[in-house]
Amino acid sequence: MIRVLLAEPMHLIRSGLAALLRDEDGISVVAEAGHAAEVVPAALAERPDVAVISASLPGGDGPAIAHELHERLPECRSVILASLREAATLRKAITDGALGFVVTEAAPGTFVACIRRAARGERVIDADLAVRLWRSESSPLTAREVEILRIAAEGAPTREIASRLYLSPGTVRNYLSTAVGKTGARNRIDAIRIASDSGWL
Repeated sequence: MIRVLLAEPMHLIRSGLAALLRDEDGISVVAEAGHAAEVVPAALAERPDVAVISASLPGGDGPAIAHELHERLPECRSVILASLREAATLRKAITDGALGFVVTEAAPGTFVACIRRAARGERVIDADLAVRLWRSESSPLTAREVEILRIAAEGAPTREIASRLYLSPGTVRNYLSTAVGKTGARNRIDAIRIASDSGWL
C-alpha cells in the first residue's frame, strides 16, 4: 500500500486529488495539509511513502518543505505540484531533494502514475516542464536586463526603476527595449511574462 500525504492550500483541489487517489488500488491518503507548518509534523506522524506538495503553500514554499522532509524523513519521496509556468521551481525542487514534479495540467491518470513511480523511487519530471527548464538554462538576458525586468514586474515606472538603480530614464528604456527584442515580446509586460514563464527572472 502506497501511503500518500497531500499538501495543497486550495481545499477543493486537495479534496479532488484525495478522492482520485482513494479510488485507486494500492494507494491510501493518510494525511492532508493546507499550510506549510502542517506538512512536516503530519509526515513525521503518518510516515507516508510519498508527499505531494504544492509549490506554493501559506507559510512556505514546496521545494523548501521537500528539503526539510528529505533531511528528516528520507524514506518519504516528495513530489512538487505546480503549473507549467513554474519552470524555475523545478530546478529548485530537484536541488532541494524532491524526487519529482507533476503539473496541475496533468491528466488524472498521469498524476496517479507519478505517485506510483515516485513510490518506487523513480525520478518523475513532466516532459513539457523539462523542456522549459532546459530553455531557461540559456537565457538571452543580461544580469542588468533581468534586474530591470524584475523591478518592472513590481509595477515600477521607468523613472522609479532609474532612481532605484542609479541610472538615467533613457538608459532604463534602452535596457527594456533590448529585453523586449531578445524575448520576442510585444512590450515590456509581455517581456516580463515570457521571461518569468521561461524561468529567466
